[in-house]
Amino acid sequence: MLGKPLIAAEVSEIQQKLDAFTAQWQAHGKQLNAKGEIYHNFFIVLTVDQETAPATGCSIDASVRFIKDVESNFGVDLFDRFNMAYKLDDEVHVVTKEDFETLIAIKKITPKTIVFNNLVQTLEEFEQKWEVPLEDSWHKMVFAEQLSA
Repeated sequence: MLGKPLIAAEVSEIQQKLDAFTAQWQAHGKQLNAKGEIYHNFFIVLTVDQETAPATGCSIDASVRFIKDVESNFGVDLFDRFNMAYKLDDEVHVVTKEDFETLIAIKKITPKTIVFNNLVQTLEEFEQKWEVPLEDSWHKMVFAEQLSA
């Protein structure tokens, strides 16, 4: 997840790199049935059909190297786990954990606010549980104190 949205030219360039990467992405010499997509100009999502050929340690390492390369080439931070993303009026916002807590405290973010559950593991989870109300996500436990204030 990015701290700032990508502009159209960056999305296009990164998508081309994603397509090239997934076209040659392998695990132990077997081509992975994979794709990469950019969502909301903030999120890069890689998916792999684990039944065709599963991702392994080396292929996962290759994906991390690829994402780190994107980070350095585009001046973005994709691995900052303290960035929190949410939707307000159908627009995605990304803030620090501290700012997220403040927004909860001042009721700008509520239990009904849509957040992004980046812990999803499968395509089905991604499709059903990635964008969810805060009250239905792990965010509810982490920010319980702020939500109850």
